[in-house]
Amino acid sequence: MSVLSLHDIYLAHQRIQGLVRRTPLEHSPALTRQVGVPVYLKLESQQLTGSFKLRGASNAIACLSDEQRALGVVTASTGNHGRALAYAASQRGVPATVYLSDLVPANKVQAIRDLGAEVCIVGHSQDDAQHAALRHAQEQGATLVPPFDHPDVIAGQGTLGLEILEQLPEVTQVLVPLSGGGLFAGVALAVKSINPAITTHGISMHRGAAMHASLQAGHPVEVQELPTLADSLGGGIGLDNRHTFALTQRLLDQVHLLDEAAIANGLRHAYQQERLVLEGAAAVGIAALLEGRVSARGPIVVVVSGRNVDTAQHLRVINGAAA
Repeated sequence: MSVLSLHDIYLAHQRIQGLVRRTPLEHSPALTRQVGVPVYLKLESQQLTGSFKLRGASNAIACLSDEQRALGVVTASTGNHGRALAYAASQRGVPATVYLSDLVPANKVQAIRDLGAEVCIVGHSQDDAQHAALRHAQEQGATLVPPFDHPDVIAGQGTLGLEILEQLPEVTQVLVPLSGGGLFAGVALAVKSINPAITTHGISMHRGAAMHASLQAGHPVEVQELPTLADSLGGGIGLDNRHTFALTQRLLDQVHLLDEAAIANGLRHAYQQERLVLEGAAAVGIAALLEGRVSARGPIVVVVSGRNVDTAQHLRVINGAAA
């Protein structure tokens, strides 16, 4: 059971001030009309590296000792965490190595290289990349900074929840993309610690939703990682998961799985109605509202997690293709 607390999130909030953006919370007239109650979008897509991941990565880097900084950091990623860690490490002069599977889109791979990190492509799944990163840490002495199952990372992501409550204290429901659980656990811990009446929704895809399968089984399980528009939500949660599974199990009120057509519809709505270019994982909350999955009780906040989408894929979806 994780011992992470609201106090840890407040400490993270202090550490990363000036290192990350306080992102906008914008009212969505289109979604408000659709649902019948006020809907707001928390635009982490406007974060410095294009996703919420910079919060957790910045806090993790800030917590390193001088010796750990000298030896560098290593991680595995579906793209956004690797980019965030590379950026946060470069700001502090810390060497960074990022392991990626061959499922990670080329635009995300190049963005990590552009930030000066060493990039290693291994295997066909996030689990393969995680195993390689762990070996690297053991052999090279680098500090492993996992993409989600780490107290410093979770606390950093939780600062997003604090911002939501500062910007909209009367929020009643929060919709959060659900994958490894770092974002969900952090946000849910923050908002429910302050207001337990807030309903938390975890949104994922049908194709390889590892956290959902693990929650159903009652313990972490492996799932096959499949191509999906929500590629950032892919990968396992780790069979030795120490934090995010227990936190998600405790703090999750409702979970919703979406098919690829629904995710595509969310992307199109974001572009056409909200003027937002998003990646598939960031559009799942919007898609869940369009699908009628959430009760009309507001105000509702949708966490829009990132914008780092492959341009060609985005154009295909916007023009009517499913993938």
